[in-house]
Amino acid sequence: MQNNLITILGPTAVGKTFLGASLANYFGGEIISADSRQVYRGMDIGTGKDLDDYIIDGKTVPYHLIDVIEPDDEFNLFLFNKQFYQAYNEITSRKKIPFLVGGTGLYLHSILKGYNLNKVEFDDKRFSELNNLTIEQLTSILKKLNPPLHNTTDMLIKDRIIRAIIIAESGNNNEVEKKKISSLIIGVKLEREEIKKRITARLKHRLENGMIEEVKRLIDEGISFERLDLFGLEYKFLGKYLKGELNYNDMFQKLNSAIHSFAKRQMTWFRKIEREGIKINWIDGPDFEAAKQIISQNYFS
Repeated sequence: MQNNLITILGPTAVGKTFLGASLANYFGGEIISADSRQVYRGMDIGTGKDLDDYIIDGKTVPYHLIDVIEPDDEFNLFLFNKQFYQAYNEITSRKKIPFLVGGTGLYLHSILKGYNLNKVEFDDKRFSELNNLTIEQLTSILKKLNPPLHNTTDMLIKDRIIRAIIIAESGNNNEVEKKKISSLIIGVKLEREEIKKRITARLKHRLENGMIEEVKRLIDEGISFERLDLFGLEYKFLGKYLKGELNYNDMFQKLNSAIHSFAKRQMTWFRKIEREGIKINWIDGPDFEAAKQIISQNYFS
């Protein structure tokens, strides 16, 4: 099957976004982000949402799946797949090349392996999570998921609302035409010590340039500390710092270490993908010329 997608993946802090935007600009493409936190509006510095990276030669390369949902709304694998295929169909309808760019392993894997998310699985963990919410909160989630509500009396029975949410999250992919994907994949890698050095320098810069204020603003807007914990990394540790559970130095050290571990887990995902027989064309750093050559030789053949 001929390639119909170009994927640029790699761990955090290797320069994927600017490389992807540069390649999309050169080849006439658009970006679909594969980042589980950049979907949230107002979460910019902590998620590394460097929108300037999409500006190439004075023009903005079109991007998708960034700033699509509010921080107090739920986003999950099902919604990512739904919005990915919507964006993919829009891009290809314009005769443009879709570039999937990011580092969230599960999201990338779901597209590259063509997950079938139509099967509803009522797992106890998700049911318990939803069961802690009020009927009003559950109704709000269900309305945002927008499944067909055949029986409005279901909105009065908590158990039925929860099941409707799980069904909506797991099994409405029929709304979008799902294409079979064959992707040319380029992986950006750097030596582990170089990645650690970049992560630490980037963290210092972000802390000094508005990241703490960003998390304060989210709290002022009603985002709970529990919700910040769920976002992980920067939001989790800055939440603990602002709550007084960690001093600045402990927060920095723990957060820095957590991001290093996260980068390591990302590479574990990519090795898993390779073990499954999916070929990743690795390049050293965000090397535009090397990536351009791989695409020129392999995507159009």
